[in-house]
Amino acid sequence: MDLPSLHASAAMVIALITFWLFADGRVRIELVSLLLIAVLALLFNFFPVEHDGYRASIELAFGGFGHEALIAICCLMIMGRGLVVTGALEPVAQLMTRLWRYNELLGLLFSLVLGGAMSMIVNDTPVLVLTMPILLNLAARTGVAASKTLMPMNCAILIGGMATTIGTSTNLLVVSIAEDMGLPQFSVFQFTGTALIAAAVALPYLWLVMPRLLPAHSATDELQSRRFRGALHVADGSTAIGRTVDEIQARLTGNLTLLGVIGADGARPSPGRPLEIGDTLHVEGTSAELRDASESLRAPLANPSVLDTVRAKARAPGEDVYLRELAIGADSTLAGRSVKSAEIADRYGVTVIGIFKPDRTILHGGGRARELGLDVGDVLLVQGTEPALKQLQVAEGAMVLEGAAELPRSAKAPLAIMIFVVAVGVAAFHLAPIAVSSLAGGIAMLATGCVKFDRIGRALSAKVIVLVAASIALGRALLETGAAQWLGEALALGMHAFPPAAVLATMMAFAALLTNFSSNTAAAAVGAPIAISLARQMGVPPEPLVLAVLFGCNLCYATPVAYQTNILIMSAGGYQFKDYVRAGTPLVLLMIVTLSVLLVWKYHL
Repeated sequence: MDLPSLHASAAMVIALITFWLFADGRVRIELVSLLLIAVLALLFNFFPVEHDGYRASIELAFGGFGHEALIAICCLMIMGRGLVVTGALEPVAQLMTRLWRYNELLGLLFSLVLGGAMSMIVNDTPVLVLTMPILLNLAARTGVAASKTLMPMNCAILIGGMATTIGTSTNLLVVSIAEDMGLPQFSVFQFTGTALIAAAVALPYLWLVMPRLLPAHSATDELQSRRFRGALHVADGSTAIGRTVDEIQARLTGNLTLLGVIGADGARPSPGRPLEIGDTLHVEGTSAELRDASESLRAPLANPSVLDTVRAKARAPGEDVYLRELAIGADSTLAGRSVKSAEIADRYGVTVIGIFKPDRTILHGGGRARELGLDVGDVLLVQGTEPALKQLQVAEGAMVLEGAAELPRSAKAPLAIMIFVVAVGVAAFHLAPIAVSSLAGGIAMLATGCVKFDRIGRALSAKVIVLVAASIALGRALLETGAAQWLGEALALGMHAFPPAAVLATMMAFAALLTNFSSNTAAAAVGAPIAISLARQMGVPPEPLVLAVLFGCNLCYATPVAYQTNILIMSAGGYQFKDYVRAGTPLVLLMIVTLSVLLVWKYHL
């Protein structure tokens, strides 16, 4: 066997150094990605790859920025943002929230099974884009760290995707190569039984073990620490009408505290009296708990007359409304006044829906929050348009705290759902590639106002973009320089003396290794021909070895660069490279052993 070419050797050395830097974690992952692109650009600019009349230069390094995978990822993030900011996922999130609050383990189990089942017939990426905002919403509602659920869900989706030939584009590539090399056509569910048994073996790990190996990162920790005093106003159409206080208390979820009830006449109603229009429920909880209670009871967090005033002062009916926390500083003119006397709604068009006092002087009692005196250090939970909030901040000397949230544009929720369903459906039924359908969906989200163009940066992650571009560049470098082919040939040369069962397991491990450190496309393109060649030389059926490669290409759990869904969850879950290695590597090994045993048993190798 010949030694690798200089280009192939350089590509393998660069790959080893890159993944060492990724795993080490001392250099920012986006900086490593940019350095990788720069090194590859310099290498191929001065020493271009030439073979069989083909010449590749710096396009190998920069091609990732225009690659369809990156386009698809960015557009899917935009569509996911559209579902979030319009509140389209609220009904599903509320249903799952009730299940999670009833029992977190059952909630996670249900989510894993649902995600895996969906990905059997729908491409993995759209399934994750659909479920990720729901899990992030659950993290804010229930306090369960998103980092504990996103990676198990992603792995469940990836496992479900390998159960059918249409589950992933990699599956289609492997079976297409096999058919081109003379194998019979694979049916859609030909290997579904094997994959489902392996999924059943992996499920306890995803459900009970993996969450324990992951860090507890939550973007809502700071918000959850402040508990605001607010009021729920029983208005026409509220589900609280006709219910007693005890019944309302039973419906309130989480740690929301019901402090008391004030009737429309300003007096406390007698115990047991059903609630009426005009009654006010004084409550205390986090901003998320207050909003959940308002949605559940259909009771606004501000007096309807105040809301009418705010709407009248809005500059444009379609302006987005934001939820913000304003801290009262030493120079604020609000100190020493009450919300009522400051006339915040009348003067600025901003609604105060909650008050937090660090000294906890308003935890108990039925006094009205609007009449409480404000002190330096108090925090107001307010909602209003961007210009109105800015005017209040400047005029009254209030400081905006971290954690501002854009309130859902509910009127556009059906439109956002329709756009998403059409885009995903087109890709799921292979009417167009995922990059094309997601691009069309992203454009539709922007054109219809579901996502504002000037806020598109909130949907995208610079870290994800450069990491995807760098991983694509490295995968192409390994493929075009012949490094991947050389590794495959070296593997084949050393396996002739081994029994078929060992060859099958080795081929699966080789495909998994290439997938996690290069790309599943490279693993499929290199591994499938080698598997068929080995099977014919050994006189065994080629189908089990082809399936070994197919399954191995799907075992992409150990690095963030292995598959685009791994990168999608990286920013949202606050994961580092080492988190994928720690939690994903045991799953890769478990699946290799399980699938190898199943294939050896099924094909009597």
